[in-house]
Amino acid sequence: MTERLPPGAADPEQPEQTLISHLVELRDRLLRAIVAVVVVFIGLFPFANQLYALLAEPLMAHLPQGTQMVAIDVVTPFLTPLKLAFFCALFLAMPFLLYQSWAFVAPGLYKHEKRLAGPILVSAVLLFYVGCAFAYFVVMPMVFGFLSATVPEGVSMMTDIARYLDFVLVMFLVFGLCFEVPVATVILAMLGIASPDQMREARSYVIVGAFVVAAIVTPPDALSQILLAVPMCILFEIGLVAARIAVRGRGAEAPSG
Repeated sequence: MTERLPPGAADPEQPEQTLISHLVELRDRLLRAIVAVVVVFIGLFPFANQLYALLAEPLMAHLPQGTQMVAIDVVTPFLTPLKLAFFCALFLAMPFLLYQSWAFVAPGLYKHEKRLAGPILVSAVLLFYVGCAFAYFVVMPMVFGFLSATVPEGVSMMTDIARYLDFVLVMFLVFGLCFEVPVATVILAMLGIASPDQMREARSYVIVGAFVVAAIVTPPDALSQILLAVPMCILFEIGLVAARIAVRGRGAEAPSG
């Protein structure tokens, strides 16, 4: 016989049921994300070698005539394109993965938090893609051209395909994250950690910090450091404008709230 609860009393089993329902939803969304990555990976697997040839194009275009890349380990020619196909699958499926994360978190957010988080999430994804594209189409050709021109006489410039892939993935990650500067600027302003005027007054420190970060995370040549630091400074200025607009918009909405 089920014991009745007094009127207005909380059900002690309700928090446990809520936790279980959240865990079930989290499991379902994780499974969807994994399936999406696997499906994209299966579709890219037959083209793994072509993907690697496309990735190696910025370097191959600047290697001397007759020079080619090498594979040091026995299994490298198979595993390296496979690894690239997996990262490409993650790259292509990222919008769907972020959507699953957003769909899980969004019900717990307030309406004004959703209005803020949605555009920030979309902007973060787009800026990361733009940073990767900038690294591939602008930075890598210029850096490889510079490095190939500085090779000492009598030395053949050849690189292992696995090390090249690691280098390129690091470059993509570095430029993708550094292109998030406008998003970080808007978040700082919206959270009240630093106002747009305070960040503008700290512009000189930001410029120095950008060159320090570029010197740490990029290859040890001045060209790649400049190609990272200068866009970061430009993106900081764009972020200041966006932060000022976001803060002004929040202030306009405050009276109606």
